[in-house]
Amino acid sequence: MARASAELGNGSDSAPVLTVIIPVYNEAPTLQQLLERVAAAPYQKQIIVVDDGSTNGTAAVLARWCVYPGIEVLTHDVNRGKGRAIRTGLERARGQFTIIQDADLEYDPQDYMQVIEPLRLGEAQVVFGSRYSRGIADGGPQLLFRIGVSVLNGLVRVLYGVRITDEATCYKAMPTSLLRLMDLQCERFEFCPEVTAKACRLGVAIHEVPISYSARSQKAGKKIRWRDGFAAVRTLWRWRRWSKESACAPQGAVACGGNKAPAIVEVN
Repeated sequence: MARASAELGNGSDSAPVLTVIIPVYNEAPTLQQLLERVAAAPYQKQIIVVDDGSTNGTAAVLARWCVYPGIEVLTHDVNRGKGRAIRTGLERARGQFTIIQDADLEYDPQDYMQVIEPLRLGEAQVVFGSRYSRGIADGGPQLLFRIGVSVLNGLVRVLYGVRITDEATCYKAMPTSLLRLMDLQCERFEFCPEVTAKACRLGVAIHEVPISYSARSQKAGKKIRWRDGFAAVRTLWRWRRWSKESACAPQGAVACGGNKAPAIVEVN
């Protein structure tokens, strides 16, 4: 296995700088390369991969990785959705900061540095890696996707009075304790709007940094659909009156939410 980085956690009780949560559903073709990139990325890391009921050989790829210190592989017995997988990973997070990483190759882990450094330096509490802050022009289907993101950006401004350029970015990073404080309820792709809404309601400024992005098509495996855009709108509306008084304390947040936890198998 190429490039199992020395930056990975060493299996001790000391907290790593960064926890990377990777929800995975049927991403066997890209998963090996993605994990190599994450392992080689900056910072001492805890990597948590949550196989969300995959059926296409994903488990075989993960079996080659779960023996490495600093990498934890968890498995849902059935597909529960990206948001649920992130919540499962968050229960095990030990890093000072947490970032979400998709299991495809659209986002480049070498961008972790520019996303995490504002947190490490105390310049920000929440950082979004923006695909569009530089005004990237996409054509074809990606143009339609970007229009959808622009609609969500506009809704964030209307409902929360906050201007951002990429509400739907995967690269959302913050202190792990803050993410737990949000008492997440998401099951599918509502993770992004829920985190955005709750950060705004907490009065935490969202700091955006430019990142690289290599979009893939639905034919190539992209799973998000237009109906998920409508779910995002509903989620932004749902949490518009949420307050920190209704959230759990960071130390107990893993037990909050009231939803029955999915069956989980710890592979390593």
